[in-house]
Amino acid sequence: MGNLKSIAGISIPDSIIANQATELLREHGTEFIYNHSLRVFLFSSLNGQRQQLKYDAELLYISSVFHDMGLTPHYSSPDLRFEVDGANAARDFLKSHGLPKESLQLVWDTIALHTTIGIAEHKEPEVALMYSGVGLDVMGEGYEHLSAANREEIISIFPRNDFKKNIIPTFFAGFEHKTETTFGNIKADVCAFMIPNFERKNFCNCILHSPWSE
Repeated sequence: MGNLKSIAGISIPDSIIANQATELLREHGTEFIYNHSLRVFLFSSLNGQRQQLKYDAELLYISSVFHDMGLTPHYSSPDLRFEVDGANAARDFLKSHGLPKESLQLVWDTIALHTTIGIAEHKEPEVALMYSGVGLDVMGEGYEHLSAANREEIISIFPRNDFKKNIIPTFFAGFEHKTETTFGNIKADVCAFMIPNFERKNFCNCILHSPWSE
């Protein structure tokens, strides 16, 4: 991270493991995803500070860094949700550093559930906080709690770069080859936005066309 020690009053983890994770993001991600991921960490941390939650800042940082790695060609699988690809990559990375299984599971859940509305916010602080940080950066959820000073400082260092215009195509590029993985989750909206006449798989049809005879 170089000289980025503290932004908006939040310390950026500067451990060997944190720096190695950042390098992987720089190597395999894009500047757009990098800026988004760092904003997510800062927004998540500010929410944690505001709510006076106890959380592991290093694990939250690793989770933020890896949360969209599943969108990148290097980490993208042919058939898994991109959230799971990112979670698996982070778990493998942390396992190589000898972290305990509880930490591996926590980071896996934090990344895998970061788009899962209605569940993530009720999990452990790290899971709930990163979900909130993603929601703030992508959809402006909780924007009213973000001070103008903090917002301007964060955006000046990690600019949004026409985020509204670019994030939907960025998402889509990560799972264009496996649109079936969006069934039952909010990323099906991305496919419907990007693909003319996109036909979503339908849960009710799955029930009605099951092999049961009755």
